[in-house]
This record gives sequence, C-alpha cells and structure tokens, in this order.
Amino acid sequence: MTKPVLVVEDDPFLRLVGVVLDPATDPARIAAFADFFAHDLADFDGWLRQLRSRLPRLFPAAVELVDDTAALHAALGSADFAVLESLSFGTPELAVARQLKAVQKYGAIASNIDLAACAARKVPVLTLRRRANIACAEHAFALMLGLSRRLQRITNRISSASLQAAGFAPRTYDRKHTANSNWARIPGISLLHGTTLGIIGLGEIGRETALRAAAFGMNILYHQRRQLPTDIEIAHHAHYADFDTILESSDWIVICLPGNANTRHLFDAQRLARMKPGARLINISRADIVERKALISALRSEHLGGFALDPLYEAPGRDDDELLQFENVLITPHIAAQPRFNALNDISDLLTGLEEKL
Repeated sequence: MTKPVLVVEDDPFLRLVGVVLDPATDPARIAAFADFFAHDLADFDGWLRQLRSRLPRLFPAAVELVDDTAALHAALGSADFAVLESLSFGTPELAVARQLKAVQKYGAIASNIDLAACAARKVPVLTLRRRANIACAEHAFALMLGLSRRLQRITNRISSASLQAAGFAPRTYDRKHTANSNWARIPGISLLHGTTLGIIGLGEIGRETALRAAAFGMNILYHQRRQLPTDIEIAHHAHYADFDTILESSDWIVICLPGNANTRHLFDAQRLARMKPGARLINISRADIVERKALISALRSEHLGGFALDPLYEAPGRDDDELLQFENVLITPHIAAQPRFNALNDISDLLTGLEEKL
C-alpha cells in the first residue's frame, strides 16, 4: 500500500506532524521535540506510540515541509493532504493537487483558503480551534487581573510586616462598625467590568480574548487592517474602531498581532502618548511590537498606567531589566501558550481528523 503524502507548512509546531508520521524524520529533530515537551511530558516516545496506534491508515506517511508558495506548488502533485497555517490555497493550488483528500487549516480561521474553490472540487477544508490560542487569551486575562488587583505587589504578603515592607500601611478597621475587607489598605485596585478593552488584531487569539472580555462585562473595541463581517462582530461582542479611537478611549489594550516588519514598533512614542492617561497595555504578541525605549518613558512619566508582557524582549531575561523597577509592570517568561499539552492535543486532533479522511 502506498504511503500517504502530507504537504505541511513549515511551522515550528507543525514540524511535529513529521515527527509523528514520517519514519525518515531526522533523529535529532525527534530528540529536540522530546526535550521541548519534557517538562510536561516525561515519556515522549510513549506518546508517539500511543498516537500512532490510533492512525493505522495515516502512519507511516511521507511528510514534506514547505515554506513558500513555490515549494507548496512543487509538492502538491502527489499530496493526499495539505496542512497550512498562513500560506494561501485556492484554484491555482487545486489545479496541481489532483489527488488531494482534504486541506487542513492549523487554526480556526480559514481566511487564507478559498473555501468556494475547495467546495467546487469537493475537497473538504478542516479547521482546528487551537488550545494554544485559548491559553494565550486566558493568559491575557491573568495579566489584566494581576494588574487590576495589584497582584505583582501583594501576592503572598499576608503579614503586617511584609505589607509594610512593600510600602503599604496595613491596619484593621473598627469591627463594631465596619467590615474588615482590605485591612491591608491596598489602594488602586480596579475592576475589569464596565471598562473598555481595545483589541489590536481580532484574529485567532484576539477573538478568544473578546469572548472572555464579554464574560467579564467589558466594552470591546477592535482594530485591524480590515473590518470583519457583522456576524463575526456580533458573535464576539466587538465593535470596530480606528486605531486612534482605540488608543484614546480604551482603559485596556491587548495586542494580538503577529511579529513582523510591519508590526515592529507599532506602539512607538507617538502612539503610546495617544493612549488614554492611566490606560494599561498588555502585550501577548512579540515584544518588539512595543518600542522598548518609548515604553520605559511612558511608564516613567506615569502616562501609561501599567504594562504586562509575555514573551520577553530577550530570553532569558535579566534580573536588572529596567522594566522590573516599575511597580505597575507584570512580566512572565513566555508561558502564555502553555501547557505543552495544548500543542500535543492539537496535533493529535489534527491527525486523527485526517485519519478519518483516508
């Protein structure tokens, strides 16, 4: 029986498709992935065996990684499946993919795939709601809640001495007359409910963020290059606004954009200055979307009310990083998409879905 052929966009996580399916995969890559998952999955080989046992028709397979349109076209002639994240797929690709059984989008939004052209050829288009995107949205809220409740200043400070050491003035209230809530006398705690959230980029992570913001009772604005159809806006409780309106009216801004030449330093000194005084900025995308020097100036002037970041400007970071000197900054070491089981389970779902199409 001829082995299935998968053409897979060369993404760091999609390389795992070859690790699972293709016996010709470089052992060094298999070892690298075992190390990559080790802190959450001790027995990577056991996971591979278990998943392969559920793929009797798909394993073993030939997996070809492609990183541009030309390579995609060159590989599609013998492909049973195309697995794509950002590469475009439509009539030109279908013309050379004569035995294609399905196109798999590595994500939930298939805007890079011509659905009508695929339907006309009766080629199913499969999508995947990625757990890593859900995790990033959850982490955005962990960072927002951390800043709104001042957790970076008060976590594990439960004694008067430790609170005083942090600069607070704890003192219990007169219980004959009042409750004793916030006897630590922490000022500046705030709600998310009723505030305005501006999401920059309502893609996969941005939409997951919007769904959670609606549950918190936030007013949701979004901005990106193109406004989305009304039904998508309604489903995510989001309203389109121009960039300046987002900056000027949002109490919180969450950046959900890819890191590339177009987004580098998108938040520069001018845009940070246009933000609503006291607003807080959450960056769960690439660090350099926010210009570091301008960020530090905005924090120092107190125009920016707070900042949270994951991932870092450099990894590993430094204990003397100037950002750590600010009391309204919360930074985590590139953990937003965790745990690793998000990726493992996503790839497992993706492959079992393709198995069903054979």
